[in-house]
Amino acid sequence: MKVLLINGSPRHQGNTSIALAEVARTLEAEGIETVTVGIGNQPVRGCIGCAACVKKGRCTFSDPLYDRLHAILEEGIDGLVVGSPVYYAGPNGSLCAILDRLFYSLSPLMAYKPAAAVVVCRRGGASATFDRLNKYFTINNMPVVPSQYWNSVHGAAAGEAAQDLEGLQTMRTLARNMAWMLKGMKKEDIPAPEPRQRTNFIR
Repeated sequence: MKVLLINGSPRHQGNTSIALAEVARTLEAEGIETVTVGIGNQPVRGCIGCAACVKKGRCTFSDPLYDRLHAILEEGIDGLVVGSPVYYAGPNGSLCAILDRLFYSLSPLMAYKPAAAVVVCRRGGASATFDRLNKYFTINNMPVVPSQYWNSVHGAAAGEAAQDLEGLQTMRTLARNMAWMLKGMKKEDIPAPEPRQRTNFIR
């Protein structure tokens, strides 16, 4: 089993990295492989709604970040964790840009895989960011993994997240719950989907 962790912070060794590393260590202790991809600090192209991916099977734009994530998803994952710092009570815009493209073009590769959001903030805005990220999962038939508290860790300066003992415990509980779900969920038990119904209110 393998879980993909996406670090939505431009800081390679920041507080989001500390939180995700706690998740990864706990998953690996449960015998689950992890791979972490950071979005970095380069500009990330957003989705333009061209729908070319419907025919091409991938985003029409090619860049190293998308291509790397595409390759990992095609190889196969069993779970997904997305982490982000809080910017103005929301996730990093670059993270949302790549998630929009991934979920629009590659949603079948993630459907029915347990997923979780991890949020890091100095003080406030965690719940709004947490809610925004969870919407990617709940529109794509992805079971949301619970923990003992909302998945947030606090810290401002680099390294301060390591002092949030409750936050790190929440990360470990999240990882153990994901491992429990992964070990108990069977592909053959996925519910058969109904034919898709779409209702447009403006015609």
